[in-house]
Amino acid sequence: MSMPGRGPRPRRGPGGPHAAGMPVEKPKDFKGTLRRLLGYLRPHRWRLAVVVLMAILSTVFSILSPKVLGMATTKLYEGMVAKYQGVPGAGVDFAYLTRILILLAGLYVISAGFGYAQQFIMASVAQRTVFDLRNDVNEKLARLPLRFFDSRTHGEILSRVTNDVDMVSNTLQQSLTQLITAIVTLVGIIVMMLTISPLLTLVALITLPVSALITAKVARRSQPQFKRQQEALGELNGHVEEMYTGHKVVKAYGREKASIARFEEINASLYDAAWRAQFISGIIMPLMNVINNLNYVIICVVGGIRVARGTMAIGDVQAFMQYSRQFTQPITQTADIANIIQATVAAAERVFELLDEQEMVPDPVDSVKITQPRGEVVFEHVNFSYTPDAPLIQDLNLTAKPGQLIAIVGPTGAGKTTLVNLLMRFYEIDSGRILVDGVDTRRLSREELRRMFGMVLQDTWLFNGTIRDNIAYGRPDATEEEIIQAAKAARAHHFIRALPNGYDTVLNEEASNISQGQRQLLTIARALLADPPILILDEATSSVDTRTELQIQRAMKTLMQGRTSFVIAHRLSTIQEADLILVINHGRIIEQGTHQELLARGGFYADLFNSQFVGSEAAAG
Repeated sequence: MSMPGRGPRPRRGPGGPHAAGMPVEKPKDFKGTLRRLLGYLRPHRWRLAVVVLMAILSTVFSILSPKVLGMATTKLYEGMVAKYQGVPGAGVDFAYLTRILILLAGLYVISAGFGYAQQFIMASVAQRTVFDLRNDVNEKLARLPLRFFDSRTHGEILSRVTNDVDMVSNTLQQSLTQLITAIVTLVGIIVMMLTISPLLTLVALITLPVSALITAKVARRSQPQFKRQQEALGELNGHVEEMYTGHKVVKAYGREKASIARFEEINASLYDAAWRAQFISGIIMPLMNVINNLNYVIICVVGGIRVARGTMAIGDVQAFMQYSRQFTQPITQTADIANIIQATVAAAERVFELLDEQEMVPDPVDSVKITQPRGEVVFEHVNFSYTPDAPLIQDLNLTAKPGQLIAIVGPTGAGKTTLVNLLMRFYEIDSGRILVDGVDTRRLSREELRRMFGMVLQDTWLFNGTIRDNIAYGRPDATEEEIIQAAKAARAHHFIRALPNGYDTVLNEEASNISQGQRQLLTIARALLADPPILILDEATSSVDTRTELQIQRAMKTLMQGRTSFVIAHRLSTIQEADLILVINHGRIIEQGTHQELLARGGFYADLFNSQFVGSEAAAG
């Protein structure tokens, strides 16, 4: 499988970043998205006007140069002809040529100055616009419900936040100014060509339809090959990622040769598609060069004839030849930028789709605060479903008294984790009430509610930073002594001190420089330091050795003392001392009681416990 969520990036072919024939992702609503994107530029409209003015001035001064150079050529030619004809006092007017050269140098310098100013201002506009867009995206992500993140891959979300926003940034920074310059250059060149010779201008324009026809025909043939190339490339990336991710399994089953054979097959397909795509699209430039050279020859012949007849100055022919050479460049550039803008608007559309996602129910304006939380939790007739046609939790009633240990057990998909998500308001219930210390959780702000909870999950989450910062994540203002005490209570202090830098040891992005058990002990220390009245524990000892498991269980026991604790239990042998065990199946509490009571009842829980016990006995035997 390919990397998830990676947005399509423009690939480079012979014709530049968007070679002719390269497929470009098109937005669903181009006008609407473009209008919305321009809304982000509206606060900078005056600076954009200055950018356009600078682009026009820079281009105008640049366009004047061939005409001025032509004047020098004409003067030089006339002086040489007059001298050859024996005209008295005739010769080259070097003073005039010197003034022309100084004027040319001035034009180039002024053009470069305006170009620099244009880029400087546009950089500020582009970065400020993208800064605002990134802020909006970041704030939106904070307001989105857990439902949004559960229904999408992390790669897809990251792609919208990074790749798509970066594409908008690059286009605003580079392509927008290039588009303005290309259009002004095209218009300016046509105007200058018309002032020199309308006849030669007509000759130059005749080749445009031929160039457009050839480009369209070649593009039509190359596009399917580019599509094949992209598909084969995606398949190759997916195969490589899959094989390297699972290389141990591949080697264990002796599938190396089959893996290599499959790679070679996909690679050959990619080679064939890429060769055809690049070859067909590569034909465009030679064909365009032939047409441009023919156009150049015709202009030279017609211009030469007119000079010979005395109806046109030789310097004007030279200037016109330079303009005709420059004429196709802005056309090609504009076509490329049009493709880039299409891809950029498609990227912006994906960003705006994220910004339009339904947000969480807002916190109440007159939210309540619980100053002295005790940790009592009550579920009253709670109903919940992820989709309307598939109810998951139905008429759930539960009371957890302060300091009690509540164990939640049941088969996979029964609704154990959902219960916790509802308690933390990661999801909103359909009906009923959840009360904490007698207060409906919907009357509390989410920050106030979640401040009362500590979580230790099976999937440990530690960020790239020091061990000290990771432990103090829930209480950034904690003192060094408090951090060490929390680590000692979590039985993590010993291994932390044994590390080269102790509490200053920097964990990498996946915290892979410490063991799974050590990571879990750090999350327990974090919860201990936060000192919440209510705990949510997802039993996290399934992937550690027996000794580490005992350490974690002791640390958890310390953590749970005096706190209301909800434990999602996978190994039933670890919850025998729970004050209340809830057996959930299909979203309903089908049994509840103590371990002994449920065993004596001989129901669902007893069957679960006995199956685990018998399984472990059989494994031991």
